[in-house]
Amino acid sequence: MVRVNLLPDRRQASRRAGGATDTSQLWILGVFGAVVGAVVVCLFIQKVKQDELTAITRENQNTQGQIDAIKQEISNHDEIKAKLKELRDREDAIQKLQSARSGPTSTLLELAHVLTQGRGPTTDRDKLEQMKRDNPSEVYNANWDTRRLWLTSYQETDRTLKLGGLARDGEDVSELERRLKLSDYFTDVKLLPGEKTIDAQTHQELFKFDLSAKVRY
Repeated sequence: MVRVNLLPDRRQASRRAGGATDTSQLWILGVFGAVVGAVVVCLFIQKVKQDELTAITRENQNTQGQIDAIKQEISNHDEIKAKLKELRDREDAIQKLQSARSGPTSTLLELAHVLTQGRGPTTDRDKLEQMKRDNPSEVYNANWDTRRLWLTSYQETDRTLKLGGLARDGEDVSELERRLKLSDYFTDVKLLPGEKTIDAQTHQELFKFDLSAKVRY
């Protein structure tokens, strides 16, 4: 008599159940590992970005500190400018006082040199030599007899000088004009209209002249 076993084999069923469980566990472990890996990557990226942010924040703080320091330094800029202006004004005032004391004296000494026999104006030697080559007629005559001209008036106001005098002729006046123009102490020298006159004592014909100039000191 043949027996047919219609019930499944317990060992086969057990092996099938065990295989299904292993596959499920591996899948769960894989998913868990992927999640953990993603979390680690995210944490690493966050750490890198956090470090970058910290560095940028520190740099911004340093820059802001420098800006604050500069603002502190220039906060009283207007006050410093005002003090500097006051100091410059004082220096200018002192310089003007010193010039007012010594300037007219220097001008008179220079004028005395111009009108002294054998002397001449104070001028740059190189400039004078160049003028001798380029335009000799503008150079003063070293042999001029200064006794041919004399001054009768001297007036200086706000560094504007007016001279009046008498000369033997117009060439003597022109010589004085040339010398004053070459002098470092005078500028803008102008010969004003003159006239001939007769000396009351000698009855000699003379030339009456007036000159204007700016003085430097």
